[in-house]
Amino acid sequence: MTVDAPAQAAGARTAPPPQDAGVWTQLRVLTGRSLRALVLDPRLVVASLLGPLLMLGMFSQLFGSVARAPGFPPGVRYVDFLVPAIMVTSAMQAALNTAVGLTQEMRNGIIARFRSMPIWPGSVLLARSAADTVRCALQQGLLLVLAAALLGFRPAGGPLGALGAAALALAAGCCLGWIFIAIACWIRNTELVQSVAGLATFPLIFASEAFVPASALPGWLRAVAAANPATYGIRAARSVALGEPALADAVTALAVSAAVGAAAAALAIKGFRRGL
Repeated sequence: MTVDAPAQAAGARTAPPPQDAGVWTQLRVLTGRSLRALVLDPRLVVASLLGPLLMLGMFSQLFGSVARAPGFPPGVRYVDFLVPAIMVTSAMQAALNTAVGLTQEMRNGIIARFRSMPIWPGSVLLARSAADTVRCALQQGLLLVLAAALLGFRPAGGPLGALGAAALALAAGCCLGWIFIAIACWIRNTELVQSVAGLATFPLIFASEAFVPASALPGWLRAVAAANPATYGIRAARSVALGEPALADAVTALAVSAAVGAAAAALAIKGFRRGL
Protein backbone atom coordinates (compact mmCIF):
# COMPACT_ATOMS: atom_id res chain seq x y z
CA MET A 1 0.00 0.00 0.00
CA THR A 2 1.39 3.36 -0.99
CA VAL A 3 0.83 6.71 0.59
CA ASP A 4 0.49 9.66 -1.72
CA ALA A 5 2.54 12.82 -1.35
CA PRO A 6 -0.30 14.97 0.09
CA ALA A 7 -0.87 12.42 2.85
CA GLN A 8 2.82 12.33 3.64
CA ALA A 9 2.87 16.13 3.79
CA ALA A 10 -0.14 16.14 6.10
CA GLY A 11 1.53 13.58 8.36
CA ALA A 12 4.68 15.66 8.45
CA ARG A 13 2.66 18.71 9.39
CA THR A 14 0.91 16.91 12.24
CA ALA A 15 4.03 15.24 13.66
CA PRO A 16 5.21 16.98 16.86
CA PRO A 17 8.41 18.98 16.43
CA PRO A 18 11.50 18.00 18.46
CA GLN A 19 11.58 19.73 21.82
CA ASP A 20 14.65 21.57 23.09
CA ALA A 21 15.96 20.72 26.54
CA GLY A 22 14.51 22.88 29.29
CA VAL A 23 16.58 25.33 31.28
CA TRP A 24 16.79 23.00 34.29
CA THR A 25 18.06 20.18 32.08
CA GLN A 26 20.62 22.50 30.55
CA LEU A 27 21.78 23.56 34.02
CA ARG A 28 22.02 19.96 35.20
CA VAL A 29 24.04 18.80 32.20
CA LEU A 30 26.37 21.81 32.10
CA THR A 31 26.91 21.77 35.88
CA GLY A 32 27.76 18.08 35.71
CA ARG A 33 30.24 18.83 32.95
CA SER A 34 32.03 21.37 35.16
CA LEU A 35 31.92 19.12 38.24
CA ARG A 36 33.56 16.24 36.37
CA ALA A 37 36.74 18.29 36.24
CA LEU A 38 36.61 18.51 40.04
CA VAL A 39 36.11 14.76 40.43
CA LEU A 40 38.81 13.88 37.93
CA ASP A 41 41.34 16.30 39.43
CA PRO A 42 40.86 16.82 43.21
CA ARG A 43 44.00 18.96 43.17
CA LEU A 44 41.70 21.82 42.18
CA VAL A 45 40.16 21.75 45.67
CA VAL A 46 43.56 21.50 47.34
CA ALA A 47 44.97 24.37 45.30
CA SER A 48 41.95 26.59 45.98
CA LEU A 49 42.27 25.85 49.69
CA LEU A 50 45.91 26.92 49.97
CA GLY A 51 45.25 30.64 49.47
CA PRO A 52 42.59 31.06 52.21
CA LEU A 53 44.55 28.81 54.58
CA LEU A 54 47.76 30.78 54.10
CA MET A 55 45.89 34.05 54.54
CA LEU A 56 44.26 32.74 57.71
CA GLY A 57 47.58 31.53 59.14
CA MET A 58 49.45 34.74 58.31
CA PHE A 59 46.84 37.25 59.43
CA SER A 60 45.99 35.37 62.61
CA GLN A 61 49.65 35.59 63.64
CA LEU A 62 50.48 39.06 62.32
CA PHE A 63 47.39 40.81 63.67
CA GLY A 64 46.70 38.71 66.75
CA SER A 65 47.46 41.72 68.94
CA VAL A 66 44.40 43.48 67.49
CA ALA A 67 42.35 41.45 69.96
CA ARG A 68 43.88 43.53 72.77
CA ALA A 69 43.13 46.88 71.13
CA PRO A 70 40.32 49.13 72.37
CA GLY A 71 37.06 48.55 70.54
CA PHE A 72 37.70 44.88 69.84
CA PRO A 73 34.86 42.60 71.02
CA PRO A 74 35.70 41.57 74.60
CA GLY A 75 36.44 37.92 75.23
CA VAL A 76 36.82 37.10 71.50
CA ARG A 77 40.06 35.59 70.21
CA TYR A 78 41.36 37.00 66.96
CA VAL A 79 41.26 33.64 65.15
CA ASP A 80 37.55 33.32 65.99
CA PHE A 81 37.04 36.86 64.70
CA LEU A 82 39.01 36.22 61.51
CA VAL A 83 37.78 32.83 60.25
CA PRO A 84 34.25 33.98 59.21
CA ALA A 85 35.80 36.82 57.19
CA ILE A 86 38.19 34.43 55.44
CA MET A 87 35.25 32.19 54.54
CA VAL A 88 33.44 35.09 52.85
CA THR A 89 36.52 36.32 50.99
CA SER A 90 37.47 32.80 49.87
CA ALA A 91 33.96 32.31 48.43
CA MET A 92 34.37 35.52 46.43
CA GLN A 93 37.81 34.46 45.23
CA ALA A 94 36.38 31.13 44.05
CA ALA A 95 34.26 33.13 41.61
CA LEU A 96 37.46 34.71 40.33
CA ASN A 97 38.58 31.22 39.32
CA THR A 98 35.22 30.80 37.58
CA ALA A 99 35.82 34.00 35.62
CA VAL A 100 39.31 32.94 34.55
CA GLY A 101 38.09 29.49 33.49
CA LEU A 102 35.27 31.10 31.53
CA THR A 103 37.64 33.32 29.56
CA GLN A 104 39.82 30.31 28.78
CA GLU A 105 36.81 28.45 27.39
CA MET A 106 35.95 31.48 25.28
CA ARG A 107 39.44 31.42 23.80
CA ASN A 108 39.79 27.67 23.20
CA GLY A 109 36.52 27.39 21.27
CA ILE A 110 34.32 25.50 23.74
CA ILE A 111 31.92 28.41 24.10
CA ALA A 112 31.79 28.77 20.31
CA ARG A 113 30.40 25.22 20.09
CA PHE A 114 27.38 26.28 22.13
CA ARG A 115 26.32 28.55 19.28
CA SER A 116 24.95 25.57 17.39
CA MET A 117 23.01 24.30 20.40
CA PRO A 118 19.49 25.42 21.35
CA ILE A 119 20.41 26.52 24.86
CA TRP A 120 19.84 29.65 26.87
CA PRO A 121 23.19 31.50 27.12
CA GLY A 122 22.64 32.24 30.79
CA SER A 123 22.61 28.53 31.60
CA VAL A 124 26.32 28.32 30.73
CA LEU A 125 27.16 30.98 33.32
CA LEU A 126 24.76 29.65 35.96
CA ALA A 127 26.15 26.13 35.55
CA ARG A 128 29.73 27.35 36.01
CA SER A 129 28.69 29.30 39.08
CA ALA A 130 26.80 26.29 40.51
CA ALA A 131 29.76 23.96 39.99
CA ASP A 132 32.15 26.36 41.67
CA THR A 133 29.67 26.82 44.54
CA VAL A 134 29.93 23.07 45.16
CA ARG A 135 33.71 23.31 45.08
CA CYS A 136 33.58 26.30 47.41
CA ALA A 137 31.36 24.37 49.85
CA LEU A 138 33.99 21.63 50.03
CA GLN A 139 36.61 24.32 50.53
CA GLN A 140 34.65 25.86 53.40
CA GLY A 141 34.30 22.51 55.14
CA LEU A 142 38.02 21.78 54.86
CA LEU A 143 38.85 25.30 56.01
CA LEU A 144 36.75 24.88 59.16
CA VAL A 145 38.37 21.53 59.97
CA LEU A 146 41.91 22.82 59.46
CA ALA A 147 41.25 26.07 61.33
CA ALA A 148 39.97 24.07 64.30
CA ALA A 149 42.80 21.52 64.18
CA LEU A 150 45.75 23.83 63.47
CA LEU A 151 44.74 27.23 64.86
CA GLY A 152 42.33 26.32 67.63
CA PHE A 153 39.23 27.86 66.05
CA ARG A 154 36.57 27.56 68.76
CA PRO A 155 33.84 30.18 68.22
CA ALA A 156 31.34 30.93 70.95
CA GLY A 157 28.52 29.78 68.67
CA GLY A 158 29.91 26.24 68.67
CA PRO A 159 29.78 23.82 65.74
CA LEU A 160 26.30 24.96 64.71
CA GLY A 161 27.44 28.58 64.69
CA ALA A 162 30.47 27.69 62.59
CA LEU A 163 28.33 25.78 60.09
CA GLY A 164 25.79 28.61 59.96
CA ALA A 165 28.59 31.09 59.35
CA ALA A 166 29.93 28.89 56.53
CA ALA A 167 26.47 28.73 54.91
CA LEU A 168 26.07 32.51 55.10
CA ALA A 169 29.59 33.06 53.78
CA LEU A 170 28.92 30.70 50.88
CA ALA A 171 25.65 32.43 49.94
CA ALA A 172 26.99 35.98 50.25
CA GLY A 173 30.38 35.27 48.66
CA CYS A 174 28.97 33.41 45.66
CA CYS A 175 26.41 36.16 44.99
CA LEU A 176 29.11 38.81 45.09
CA GLY A 177 31.32 36.61 42.94
CA TRP A 178 29.09 37.39 39.96
CA ILE A 179 30.95 40.70 39.80
CA PHE A 180 33.99 38.77 38.53
CA ILE A 181 31.91 36.70 36.10
CA ALA A 182 30.50 39.93 34.64
CA ILE A 183 34.03 41.28 34.25
CA ALA A 184 35.03 38.13 32.36
CA CYS A 185 32.01 38.29 30.04
CA TRP A 186 32.79 41.84 28.99
CA ILE A 187 36.60 41.75 28.85
CA ARG A 188 37.11 38.21 27.45
CA ASN A 189 40.87 38.23 27.96
CA THR A 190 42.38 35.95 30.60
CA GLU A 191 45.33 38.14 31.56
CA LEU A 192 43.27 41.32 31.64
CA VAL A 193 40.48 39.64 33.60
CA GLN A 194 42.98 38.54 36.24
CA SER A 195 44.34 42.09 36.52
CA VAL A 196 40.98 43.85 36.65
CA ALA A 197 39.43 41.27 38.99
CA GLY A 198 42.47 41.53 41.23
CA LEU A 199 41.98 45.29 41.46
CA ALA A 200 38.31 44.75 42.31
CA THR A 201 39.18 42.14 44.94
CA PHE A 202 41.46 44.48 46.88
CA PRO A 203 38.80 46.99 48.03
CA LEU A 204 36.17 44.28 48.49
CA ILE A 205 38.41 42.46 50.97
CA PHE A 206 40.54 45.11 52.63
CA ALA A 207 38.11 48.06 52.63
CA SER A 208 35.74 46.10 54.87
CA GLU A 209 35.43 44.80 58.41
CA ALA A 210 37.31 41.62 57.53
CA PHE A 211 40.41 42.13 59.66
CA VAL A 212 39.52 44.79 62.23
CA PRO A 213 36.23 45.98 63.71
CA ALA A 214 34.59 49.06 62.21
CA SER A 215 35.44 51.16 65.27
CA ALA A 216 39.18 50.67 64.58
CA LEU A 217 38.97 52.01 61.01
CA PRO A 218 39.70 55.65 60.10
CA GLY A 219 36.60 57.72 59.46
CA TRP A 220 36.87 57.75 55.66
CA LEU A 221 37.60 54.02 55.49
CA ARG A 222 34.70 53.31 57.84
CA ALA A 223 32.42 55.05 55.35
CA VAL A 224 33.85 52.98 52.50
CA ALA A 225 33.40 49.78 54.51
CA ALA A 226 29.77 50.70 55.22
CA ALA A 227 29.16 50.93 51.45
CA ASN A 228 31.07 47.71 50.73
CA PRO A 229 28.64 44.81 50.13
CA ALA A 230 31.22 42.32 51.42
CA THR A 231 31.07 43.97 54.85
CA TYR A 232 27.48 42.80 55.38
CA GLY A 233 28.29 39.17 54.62
CA ILE A 234 31.34 39.27 56.88
CA ARG A 235 29.40 40.90 59.69
CA ALA A 236 26.57 38.37 59.49
CA ALA A 237 28.84 35.32 59.30
CA ARG A 238 30.87 36.61 62.23
CA SER A 239 27.79 37.26 64.36
CA VAL A 240 26.51 33.73 63.76
CA ALA A 241 29.91 32.16 64.52
CA LEU A 242 30.30 34.17 67.73
CA GLY A 243 26.82 33.25 68.94
CA GLU A 244 25.50 36.82 68.83
CA PRO A 245 21.98 37.89 67.73
CA ALA A 246 22.35 37.70 63.97
CA LEU A 247 18.91 37.63 62.36
CA ALA A 248 18.92 41.27 61.24
CA ASP A 249 22.52 41.04 60.03
CA ALA A 250 21.80 37.81 58.13
CA VAL A 251 18.71 39.20 56.40
CA THR A 252 20.56 42.38 55.45
CA ALA A 253 23.58 40.45 54.16
CA LEU A 254 21.48 38.11 52.04
CA ALA A 255 19.37 40.95 50.64
CA VAL A 256 22.38 43.11 49.74
CA SER A 257 24.33 40.18 48.28
CA ALA A 258 21.34 38.97 46.27
CA ALA A 259 20.71 42.46 44.86
CA VAL A 260 24.35 42.92 43.84
CA GLY A 261 24.52 39.38 42.47
CA ALA A 262 21.32 39.77 40.42
CA ALA A 263 22.53 43.04 38.89
CA ALA A 264 25.96 41.55 38.10
CA ALA A 265 24.37 38.39 36.67
CA ALA A 266 22.14 40.42 34.33
CA LEU A 267 25.19 42.37 33.19
CA ALA A 268 27.17 39.15 32.74
CA ILE A 269 24.48 37.51 30.61
CA LYS A 270 24.22 40.62 28.46
CA GLY A 271 27.99 40.64 27.92
CA PHE A 272 28.05 36.91 27.27
CA ARG A 273 25.36 37.17 24.58
CA ARG A 274 27.58 39.47 22.54
CA GLY A 275 29.77 36.54 21.52
CA LEU A 276 26.94 34.11 20.71
